[in-house]
Amino acid sequence: MESIRILLADDHDLILAGFRNALETQPRFEIVGEVRDGFSLLPALKTLQPDLLLVDINMPSFDPITTIKRVRKAYPALLILVVSAHDDDVYVKGLLREGVHGYYLKGQPLEDLHVAIDSIMSGKRWISDQLVDKLLEPAERSQTTYAKLSPRQLSILQLLVKGLDNRTIATKLGLSVKTIEAHLTRLYRHLRVGSRLEATSLVHEQPDILAQSSSFSQTQPIVEAATKLEIMIVDDNQRYRQQLRLMVNRVYPQALVYESADTQYAVNLASQFKPHIALVDVVLGDENGVDCLAQLKAVTPKTRMILMSAYPDQGFHRKGLEAGAVAFIDKQNLDAAALFQIINEAVG
Repeated sequence: MESIRILLADDHDLILAGFRNALETQPRFEIVGEVRDGFSLLPALKTLQPDLLLVDINMPSFDPITTIKRVRKAYPALLILVVSAHDDDVYVKGLLREGVHGYYLKGQPLEDLHVAIDSIMSGKRWISDQLVDKLLEPAERSQTTYAKLSPRQLSILQLLVKGLDNRTIATKLGLSVKTIEAHLTRLYRHLRVGSRLEATSLVHEQPDILAQSSSFSQTQPIVEAATKLEIMIVDDNQRYRQQLRLMVNRVYPQALVYESADTQYAVNLASQFKPHIALVDVVLGDENGVDCLAQLKAVTPKTRMILMSAYPDQGFHRKGLEAGAVAFIDKQNLDAAALFQIINEAVG
């Protein structure tokens, strides 16, 4: 009997090792490769030509719906077994709808993995026992009603459901990728979902959400209501930007947040959106945050500029104020209370 060629895709080394050890005990399974992010997946499939893809949906740079669609189109004979810690029926239904052949919950006995693979190799679908009851129950979500979406939200949601990625959506709507990401955050909150996959699955379950757009034409100009508060974060540390974005969302959920890692992109954003607040780090890689702040002030003089630093220094403080900053904050002291005060001063 020919061996089953398997490609493993997961960003956790321990989990990859566990799967490899469990599968290598069976001579009929051959592990042909491992990938740890979405960027590596498609090249690996093309090079290795596996029979089965064992994939975690939470890898970095991996959009489950979009990628699964591409994989199913490019490799229609490939069998796909999702491995995930998520037991949300929306995730499961969405992925099954896009053509995956099985859904294995992490934490189950590894013996079940053999059963799952054998099942889908025989032409059947396989779903972890814990999920079966949830899939059979009527979803509470189907009874939920949603407020009408704005024209911008509708246009983004329509493109999202078609499987377009953020960059393509941004190009079609003439916006930046960061702006699309900000709109998606607000859209997810509006729909009470947590991801692109959940939003797409929700629309499949409740197409009336898009029925609001019956009189909306994508060829017409999109007019959007003024945003109550726009905040720009300029910091070369992506992790810190994400932490600060989350803090903003907790303190002021209505805020629209833009991010930049360098001066040029920050100036471009500021020229287009004129944010109410700009939080700028003193050190931006090889660039000077004070110079960045001064350039931002030149293109959007009404923006309240806040200079941040992990290394408080009186010289930075003085230069920042001279460049147009209204405050200089030690990053260690920038907590929810301080952020709330900054926002209140801006909106007040």
